[in-house]
Parts: sequence; structure tokens; C-alpha cells
Amino acid sequence: MASLVQRIRMFLSSPQGRQLVERGRRELAKPSNQQRMRRIMYRLRGRR
Repeated sequence: MASLVQRIRMFLSSPQGRQLVERGRRELAKPSNQQRMRRIMYRLRGRR
């Protein structure tokens, strides 16, 4: 049985995986989503 990392790599190299990665990149290019991610990262860093 393939390890989890190998299964993720196989998915990301598949057409559906590449499509999902591209969609994520488009979403992260939006300023509103960038701001949301910064807030989440700030909250996560503050807990340490």
C-alpha cells in the first residue's frame, strides 16, 4: 500500500489534482482571501 505522501503526490500529478492546485492559486491571488489568510496565520502564530 502506498504511503500517504505518495498518494498525495499521485493525486497532485493527476488532471484533477492539477486543476485543484490551479483553482487554489487563483483563489489566493484575490486580495480578500490574502487578507483572510493573514488573519488566520496571525491567530495561529499567537497561540505559540
